[in-house]
Amino acid sequence: MRFPPARVFSTAALAALTVAVAACGSGNGSSSGSSPSASSSPASAAATSATPSSARPSASPAGGGSSGGGSSSAATKIKTNWVAFFNPKTPVAERVSLLQNGSAFASIIKAQASSALASSATSSVSAVTVESATEAKVTYSILVGGAPALKNQPGVAVEQGGVWKVGDQSFCALLTLENNGKAPTACAGAAG
Repeated sequence: MRFPPARVFSTAALAALTVAVAACGSGNGSSSGSSPSASSSPASAAATSATPSSARPSASPAGGGSSGGGSSSAATKIKTNWVAFFNPKTPVAERVSLLQNGSAFASIIKAQASSALASSATSSVSAVTVESATEAKVTYSILVGGAPALKNQPGVAVEQGGVWKVGDQSFCALLTLENNGKAPTACAGAAG
């Protein structure tokens, strides 16, 4: 049986979201929050833009870094935290702590963590470009059962409180995709 592309894409986005919610790599998150309601929002376009605030952009392969000492180290941390955020084995509180403004999304992350689809979804990072000391562009894919479901998605990582985190605008883009173009109210304040 064939599914319309939008439905397959939506399922893949749900998997990505569930994985993103389940993974976080630093430990001071909150696991409670208000339940968001769906509402129309322009957040869907937010995942594709990151404005560099300083010179010194340096591209680093996600797998580990060659040149640019600090940029290479940042790229490695970004990749590690991004993959952890989308790992279903990462505790919810850790995932919340790996998302920019994660406490605003805690209830969404918790709900996604209990999804059956979440247990088979993960993420891989193919490229990280450090734009400044606090922002980076990330190219990532969502895998369901090890097979690519969303390939080469643009994302943004931000440094917040000394930790590189998945940008809330990237998470909101997945939420919007999952909800057929409607972003939850928690996305109203997402950077973009």
